[in-house]
Amino acid sequence: MWASPFALRAKLALSFKGLSYEYVEEDLKNKSELLLSSNPVHKKVPVLIHNGKPVCESQVIVQYIDEAFPDAGASAALLPADPYERAVARFWQLLAAVETLEGALKECSKGKPFFGGDAVGYVDVTLGAVIGFVRVGEALHGMRLFDASRSPLLDAWLDRFAALDAAKAVLPDTGRLAEYAKMKQAEWAAAATN
Repeated sequence: MWASPFALRAKLALSFKGLSYEYVEEDLKNKSELLLSSNPVHKKVPVLIHNGKPVCESQVIVQYIDEAFPDAGASAALLPADPYERAVARFWQLLAAVETLEGALKECSKGKPFFGGDAVGYVDVTLGAVIGFVRVGEALHGMRLFDASRSPLLDAWLDRFAALDAAKAVLPDTGRLAEYAKMKQAEWAAAATN
């Protein structure tokens, strides 16, 4: 599903690792047998099928990609090698308040451009998946989640991350995503009146 931030996490991890893959779009109103048999518990996207075996849930997929392809990509690893730093990165995957994320970026990056330091890491991929919706919120509602006055590090991070070729290759078009969001809002409003 092109608009899913969860599917986008998997696509970002694959892109930053420089891995080629076949992307299969799923109709969530008429789920395919492949999806249902690959994720029989939740019946949701994303699902990564590697060597004929399904891996489900976006954060699990990101970790799997990182472990299954340790030497792939410019940064090589999305999660740090050090167990403590890896635990800290996994902790920050829980999207907390912006102020907390601002502090996390300062702590994890150690003054470097990304949560992972000089290169994109696990938290960058996890948070990067919501960039489209951050931009849609701004476009539709004038709400800027990350702004230079309140969260200057995150504001700069968003622009830096979104400018990377691997991110540009998979981030959805803001206009298309905004139209999708408007359509879903209209559907929810219509369902609420019935």
